[in-house]
Amino acid sequence: MTTPRVLQLMGAPGSPYTRKMLAVLRYRRIPYAFLTPAMAAARGLPQPKVPLLPTFYLPAADGALEPATDSSPLIRRFDRAFEGRHVLPADPALAFIDMLLEDYADEWLTKAMFHYRWAFAADAQRSGRVLPMYRGLSRPDAELAEAGQAFAARQIGRLKFVGSNAVTGPVIEASYARLLGLLDAHFRGLPFLMGARPGSSDFALYGQLTQLAAFDPTPMATTLEVAPRVYAWTALAEDLSGLEPGASDWIEAAALPATLRAILAEVGRTYVPVMLANARAVAARAATVETTVDGEPWSQQPFPYQAKCVVWLREAYAGLEAGPRASVDAALAGTGCEALVA
Repeated sequence: MTTPRVLQLMGAPGSPYTRKMLAVLRYRRIPYAFLTPAMAAARGLPQPKVPLLPTFYLPAADGALEPATDSSPLIRRFDRAFEGRHVLPADPALAFIDMLLEDYADEWLTKAMFHYRWAFAADAQRSGRVLPMYRGLSRPDAELAEAGQAFAARQIGRLKFVGSNAVTGPVIEASYARLLGLLDAHFRGLPFLMGARPGSSDFALYGQLTQLAAFDPTPMATTLEVAPRVYAWTALAEDLSGLEPGASDWIEAAALPATLRAILAEVGRTYVPVMLANARAVAARAATVETTVDGEPWSQQPFPYQAKCVVWLREAYAGLEAGPRASVDAALAGTGCEALVA
């Protein structure tokens, strides 16, 4: 299976995972062709079984193009396929920490993105009006309005899978506010989570923040009030093609800065208990996920994909040799994240 010289992908600016992958491609200086859904349809490109954004079109073993949609495996595929400017740390211990933080952004921070976007009237109104235009800017106003209403109804219906509801909403909002303060503290000393160069976790964080910090009015107002540095970081992380990274620009897993350990403690405080409870619920085929976060009840519908994420993280941890695993254990000790790989 080969990878083409110019990558084709379909996406939309309102998709955090589209923004995540575009930023990776720009940083890595990988040529790409960005397609709107209308462009992809006009080219007759195949659709994935589950319509997700972004969708990459990559050659299968027989040379025919097939759709691929999962951002984390794609980052790893491209890290192998394209030389230089890698986003995965060479140190296995740091790579695992980077993977954990990437999953936190992809699977926990997206709860905040969905919650703010569809649980607040002003945010839902903006998204309902703007996001349908990404699928056809010149459509008549009446058609766009109808599409916006249908899209909003569909997304609001998905909140039960994300975990946003009247009970969990305050937990999500408090978590986002804390994260802003922690990121502000970290960015005072280092430009990226992984040091002086970005890792996959930085791009996952960036993707979610393009919506939370820079589009949806309620979390954007919170971001500007609590951590304007995070707002600025999001704008700067959009195009890192001019950054010249060096091998020594990564932080050391054995000596994580206190600010990153504080972020890991936030991960252990919120993401870990919910991910573990969801994994148990999926395994037991339970109707609901029930746990507590910060002593507050958490309830949502099970999400099978996130149960797979726990499996993948545990497989990555189990695959570490003794030395790197000891470094990971030391880094996670006392953060709450150790429960994820116990």
